Amino acid sequence: MIVTTAPAGACYEIHTVSGSPLRDLRPRTAYDRGVTQVTDQRATAPFGPVPSWSSPAPRRPHPDFGPTDTLRGWLVTAFLTVIAAVTRFTMLNYPTDAGTPVFDEKHYAPQGWQMLNGGWVEDNPGYGLVVHPPIGKQLIAVGEALFGYNGWGWRFASAFLGTVLILLVIRIVRRLARSTLVGAIAGILLIADGTTFVSSRIGMLDIFLAFFVTAAFGCLIVDRDEVRARLARADAEGRIEQTPWGPRLGVRWWRFGAGVLLGLACGTKWSGVYFIVAFGLLSVCFDVAARKAYGVRRPWFGTGLRDVGPALYALVLIPIGVYLGTYWAWFASETGIDRYAVGNQVGVGGPFGWVPDALRSLWFYSGEALKFHEGLTNSAGNHHPWESKPWTWPMGLRPMLYYYADNGVSGCGQTQCVKAVMLIGTPAIWWLAFPVIAWMLWRSVVRRDWRYAAVLVGYGAALLPWFLTLDRQMYYFYAVALAPFLVMGLALVLGDILGPSRRTAVPRSPVGTYLPVSPDERHALGLLAVCIYLGLVIANFIWLWPILTALPITPGNWHDHLWLPSWR
Repeated sequence: MIVTTAPAGACYEIHTVSGSPLRDLRPRTAYDRGVTQVTDQRATAPFGPVPSWSSPAPRRPHPDFGPTDTLRGWLVTAFLTVIAAVTRFTMLNYPTDAGTPVFDEKHYAPQGWQMLNGGWVEDNPGYGLVVHPPIGKQLIAVGEALFGYNGWGWRFASAFLGTVLILLVIRIVRRLARSTLVGAIAGILLIADGTTFVSSRIGMLDIFLAFFVTAAFGCLIVDRDEVRARLARADAEGRIEQTPWGPRLGVRWWRFGAGVLLGLACGTKWSGVYFIVAFGLLSVCFDVAARKAYGVRRPWFGTGLRDVGPALYALVLIPIGVYLGTYWAWFASETGIDRYAVGNQVGVGGPFGWVPDALRSLWFYSGEALKFHEGLTNSAGNHHPWESKPWTWPMGLRPMLYYYADNGVSGCGQTQCVKAVMLIGTPAIWWLAFPVIAWMLWRSVVRRDWRYAAVLVGYGAALLPWFLTLDRQMYYFYAVALAPFLVMGLALVLGDILGPSRRTAVPRSPVGTYLPVSPDERHALGLLAVCIYLGLVIANFIWLWPILTALPITPGNWHDHLWLPSWR
């Protein structure tokens, strides 16, 4: 018999070999309030079934509150972030339209420059339509302050936050999967995603929205782990059953940070409101599940009493305050557009006369922007050759052409050359959207896997609300916020394919010792499949590179890149 010692309170897994005096007693870690318990496990062939016992003590979750390989995790994150930065910043100032912005940069780059030189406020509608909150344009203005009014200037903020977005996704998936490898897989996928790549290299607002909502999601994932750590501490101290609704959880700074980031998302585009609703519900569901897991007698009542109020404060009131704060320059200005609408476009009295004039003017200003958006409908005769509807976004069936030139273009080796920038999702990633969504739904509903459910909430918040306004003129760049959550879900699926790294015990002699050998074939095949798939994604991204970066190519090569009729 081989006997090993283990710390008090640990769980044990006992394997019995029929007909042999061998006993393999291995310590297992579990959090069960100090009561030893034997897990219900069965040995693999040829050992046969294993008898199991379990104690009647209350079960508690495994004390797993985040990954522990801190140094290795940061080294992998830093390495992939550097690669992302190289891809995003290389030739960032190319192309331009004879030194001027391209596509919708023509709105935001001048507005950013005006903010930089006019007190961080837009005061001249002649620069273009003022239809979005100020944060994104102020970020563009920061880049223009550093590099001037040129491609580097109006694209720097997009490239910087687009690079940091990859860092965030690596860290979030690493925490979700408790695996640095799976986090690295997510980083590689996002580096090779054409949608976020192009959005990181153009002076528009969509990459800023994606960054803020992804960062807010990450804060809530960390908050979930911290809440469970606090409940585990309270359970160890015997405070869980002091009241039927469980203990107070204290100040939750990560959830507060999520509220700040959601306010910045709304200060970039109003579609950030969808994420406030979705993430607020997600946070409450996390709290209910945590209280249930730690044996709170009335978890729903406890969540309503202890957690809903602070959640409304952190994820509703704080975003509203931050959103209003993004207009600080507008409030302080004398020349901001519609700053003094009260008394001019709006009456002084009325039922809302008690509201401060500044807020009433902001309400009018926002209403005028809303009228513009509401008027962009197909039924009103507004059509665009590259518009798309949300049912095409998951697979990227209708991309967006940002730039195209065929006059005076050289460098392709032939007399006639073209160059183009197309916002397009890498097909090797985006064409798997529906199988990935189906797997995430199955894991969420049948297997009760919270990780997939959380990612689905973010994905749904980026996609589903757009189905409520189908008459509106829409474009594929609205789907940029989908990309981080699609990549998170796909990385988790690849983690399932990869499987755990296990070691199989094989006998050295009929009654001899047992030694661990190489990882089993299941894990090896999973690793092979994942590596082949990542190679396919990278090859697909390299193939698309010319039409993502406006490299000169022949007309024939340009048409070879347009795989679907809807891409033309």
